[in-house]
Amino acid sequence: MGLYLWAVGKEDFGLGRLRVVLAGWLSVAASLAAQDLVQAPRPDGAFTPLRVYTPYVNGCAPLAIISPGAGGSEDGYSYLAKALRDDGWLAIVMGHKESGGTALRSDIREAHSIKKGLRQLVDDPDAYNARLMDITAALSWAENSCKAPFKALLGHSMGARTVMLEAGAKNKLGVEATTGRFAAYVAMSPDGPDPMFPEDAWNHIGYPMLILTGTRDKSMQTGEYTSRIIPYDNMPAGCKWLGVIDGATHMNFAGIGMAGSTAKLTLLETKAFLDGLRAGKCGTPVQADGITVKNK
Repeated sequence: MGLYLWAVGKEDFGLGRLRVVLAGWLSVAASLAAQDLVQAPRPDGAFTPLRVYTPYVNGCAPLAIISPGAGGSEDGYSYLAKALRDDGWLAIVMGHKESGGTALRSDIREAHSIKKGLRQLVDDPDAYNARLMDITAALSWAENSCKAPFKALLGHSMGARTVMLEAGAKNKLGVEATTGRFAAYVAMSPDGPDPMFPEDAWNHIGYPMLILTGTRDKSMQTGEYTSRIIPYDNMPAGCKWLGVIDGATHMNFAGIGMAGSTAKLTLLETKAFLDGLRAGKCGTPVQADGITVKNK
């Protein structure tokens, strides 16, 4: 209401202008109300923090759950969650306490190295078991009020590794995921073969998947972005998309740094991929300046 009082003090508004001001204020209020923080119970008795972006649609909205990278939280990836909400999705960004900021800092201190600490966390089977329980908590919370007609799981970095597990990728950590809970997957900055994934980890994933990386998205394992393409090459055909964004760094996909063009192209392909599947078809990748896209 402060916006309204300031405007009235500046000039004598007519009814039309007053309506514009009130509409703007209500829009801001609605935006804030649509980003709720909730705590969802997990199967082990712990609670998963969820940042919920609620669309203004009639009936049950499709559900998009977003898994952050190591050290991330439910307060990240707002550019992605807001865009999905505006496209009619109930978008939820999960917090993963066992692999969030506190856990990452602890591993870095223990390893006396940022790289070794990060490697220790992303190869920790307990962290992935906790992440899978976070997904269960998010699904249960969302479906308590409405059963979504379509569900998608998206993730970046360690979140992309989580996506791969949920989609059925083989792993060397002994982590067992419940596959089939989502109709589509989006993996930003996935990893190729490493201490967690064997050479042929992805060769039987049948679900639709969009993989995104960038030419400056260096792999922790090899130092090259090209290893992030291996999961796509290893997957069987069947609504699989791969997009490589020119100049995109690893953290750009999290909305950090000079991330404007990366965010724009990420949203462009993600929307085309998911909207097509919601309509009952695979759809066609968008060919745009700054990104190389192929599909099979």
